[in-house]
Amino acid sequence: MKNVCAFPTLLVVVTLIPAALAQPPSSPGRPTRLPTQSPASRPRPKTVTPQTYTATQVRDGEVRFGAGCGFCHGKDAAGGESGPDLTRAELVANDVRGDKLGPVIRDGRPNAGMPAFKNMGDKDLVAIVAFLHSQMDTFAEAKGGRRSVDPADLMTGNAEAGRAYFNGTGKCGSCHSATGDLAGIGSRQQGLNLMRMMLYPGGPPGSPGANKAKATIRLKSGETVVAPLATEDDFSVTIVDPTGKRQTYQKSEVKVTVEDPLAAHFEQMGRYTDADMHNVYAYLESLK
Repeated sequence: MKNVCAFPTLLVVVTLIPAALAQPPSSPGRPTRLPTQSPASRPRPKTVTPQTYTATQVRDGEVRFGAGCGFCHGKDAAGGESGPDLTRAELVANDVRGDKLGPVIRDGRPNAGMPAFKNMGDKDLVAIVAFLHSQMDTFAEAKGGRRSVDPADLMTGNAEAGRAYFNGTGKCGSCHSATGDLAGIGSRQQGLNLMRMMLYPGGPPGSPGANKAKATIRLKSGETVVAPLATEDDFSVTIVDPTGKRQTYQKSEVKVTVEDPLAAHFEQMGRYTDADMHNVYAYLESLK
């Protein structure tokens, strides 16, 4: 548990995306790179069929979209709480004055969690269509990136190599099973959520669920204290008592035993190579 919070965060930020975008070509003994181009490296789409809308329509669409769609798709349509980035959507690019967007907006996509707006008037619908086309072309001209990571960005690993690592060198199979606790994980989690679960099974460093360790402290009086571990270093240990308060003990004055079910994950963070990380991800993603 020593100094583990800062190191995993640095590792993911520095290595995760570069590995997905620029993995070296395959060679004998090296996992094969998937031939598909990362979505992050593809040029942004633009509206295929040129269309003209008034400035008023675009402004009205911005207001209407922000009120009804912004929570999921972002107020600027570039992705939000749960909805995809519509400024990169082929549906928008191929739409001609609402011929493709209209049915989706009015009927919704219940299986994807998108509600239907059956009572939306034609004027509002045209305004939203105008805003989406305007946003798509504006973002394309700016040549900017995205605020999210597409699951395909992470699919640079080799699932078979990941399975071998999982059951071999990584020793993941000593605690986890593809037919047990991880059965169907690839259907339940995708993209960064799956990667985060793999690297931080208790949650991101600093989150309430990140620390599941338990400390057993034997005092000089003979009393034994067993409580959740808050922090530990070479000289002291801090636990959380039943009232929620923190208590710190000097290791020179007590005997401490720490049981941490996630210790193996923290130790593994220092052993992962970029290839190992993405191979294991590919393997977990294949467990549908």
